[in-house]
Amino acid sequence: MIDDTNKIPLVKMVGISKDYSGVHALRSVDFEIYKGEVIGLLGDNGAGKTTLIKVLLGLEQPTSGEIFLEGKKVKMNSASQSRAWGMEAAHQTLALVPEMNIARNFFLGREITKGYGPFKFLDMREMIKICDEKLTEIGIKRKISSDNKVSFLSGGEKQSICIGRAVSFGVKILVLDEPTAALSINETNKVLEYVINAKKLGLSVVFITHNIYHVYSVADRFVILEEGAVIGNFRKEDVTTEQIIDVISKGKEIAEKIISTNIIKT
Repeated sequence: MIDDTNKIPLVKMVGISKDYSGVHALRSVDFEIYKGEVIGLLGDNGAGKTTLIKVLLGLEQPTSGEIFLEGKKVKMNSASQSRAWGMEAAHQTLALVPEMNIARNFFLGREITKGYGPFKFLDMREMIKICDEKLTEIGIKRKISSDNKVSFLSGGEKQSICIGRAVSFGVKILVLDEPTAALSINETNKVLEYVINAKKLGLSVVFITHNIYHVYSVADRFVILEEGAVIGNFRKEDVTTEQIIDVISKGKEIAEKIISTNIIKT
């Protein structure tokens, strides 16, 4: 189990519950994110992963529970509030505009302009320069011109833009929702490499996926949900991929056996 008592988490969610007309989507969930760690947020369909992230990002309000950011209690009311604090999500659909070039997508909503008063226009040269630098920084080995349209990029390259954008704009926590879904083996390996590089640059990553083998290669910790409740919270060194799969498929009893075994070992 997790023991980070000497560190203040970036985010601490305590007793988070969410009800929809009597349906319990989340049941008193405790969830913490520490600086520079990659968390695999796991569970079967309907386990509560998406609802928990929506509460974290201010897209949904919890029925009960508290959220602390760097030790300070807050009420997360909107996505803009979570983004201003330093949280950003890259969903499966990816918030990219295919007919715009990479640099325009990279700076979407944060465009660099030059000129004075009403006579301002986009500084494309500066945006392309910064975009190229940041994509190189997170480990893009093949040169991709930031003047190219996003529509010409592969799935992995599109994910790299989202990760690079987060790094560039001072994001503290990046949520990746099924980032390797429908990617080839090579593209998947690239995305996993980008996640590792993002961690090296100080970002925390919440990695939501159904592919345990992908997330296991990059994660430091695994939080497993079942029917809206946390049934497992394991460090990588305390659990194998097969054990994680067993917990997800067979439930809380397996998680408790793993916990007991780890206690005996220590």
